[in-house]
Amino acid sequence: MILHQILRLSSVFRTAVSIHLRRNIGLSAIVFNKAKELDPVQKLFVDKIREYNTKSKQAGGPIDAGPEFQKDMNESLARLQRAYGEGDLTKFPEFKFEEPNFEETPK
Repeated sequence: MILHQILRLSSVFRTAVSIHLRRNIGLSAIVFNKAKELDPVQKLFVDKIREYNTKSKQAGGPIDAGPEFQKDMNESLARLQRAYGEGDLTKFPEFKFEEPNFEETPK
């Protein structure tokens, strides 16, 4: 009888410990992944993106774009201006929404 109770308590204890360990291992894996350094390929990719960003800010536009690119860009903008009307096509449009009137009108 005592042996049966000890075995039952040990299985409950084993279950509780395994759940606790699984949760802690899962959380520690997330913390470990955030703490470790990027692998070399990811680091190279991120470095190139940052380098391109600084160069494009200094150049004020696309990098290594010759006069052909600018000519094609101007032609495309002119074609879009003719097709869709006026306005600056290089900016995101501004939308203005009016609040609806929910007051009841007399019939």
